Amino acid sequence: MDTQHESTTQGSSVGTLLTTLTRELTGLVRNEAELAKAEVSEKTHQALTAIAAIAIAGAVIFAGFLVLLAAAVFLLNDLLPPEMTPWLSAVIVGAVVALIGMIMLGTGLNRIKAQSLAPRRTLQSLKDDKALADEHRRHVKEELK
Repeated sequence: MDTQHESTTQGSSVGTLLTTLTRELTGLVRNEAELAKAEVSEKTHQALTAIAAIAIAGAVIFAGFLVLLAAAVFLLNDLLPPEMTPWLSAVIVGAVVALIGMIMLGTGLNRIKAQSLAPRRTLQSLKDDKALADEHRRHVKEELK
C-alpha cells in the first residue's frame, strides 16, 4: 500500500513539474516574442531616423547647390574663352555636382548598411532559453528515472 501511495505522490509531482514547465515555457515564449517585437521596432525606428536625416540633408544641400550652381556657371562662363559656347560651363558644373551627389548617396547608403537590423539581443536570449529548456528537460528525465 505504501508503494501505491509513493507512485501516486511521484506521479502528481511529475505532473505538477510538467504543468509548471509548460506554463513557464509558454510565458517565456510570450515574453521573448514581446522582446523581439520591441527590438525590431527600435531597429526600424533607428533606420527610419537615418533615412529621414539623409533625405532632409539632401534637400537642404540641393537648395544650396542650386544657388551656388548658378553662380558657378556664370563664373565659369566668364573664365572660358569667348569662342566657347555658354552651355559648356553649365555642362562642366553639372558634371562636378553629379559626382558630388553620387558620393553623398554612397555615404548615405553606407550609413543604412552600418545599422544592423538583426535583433541581436533577442537571438541571444532565445539561445539562452533553448539551453535552459534543454537543462530542464534533462532534469525532468533524471527525475523520472
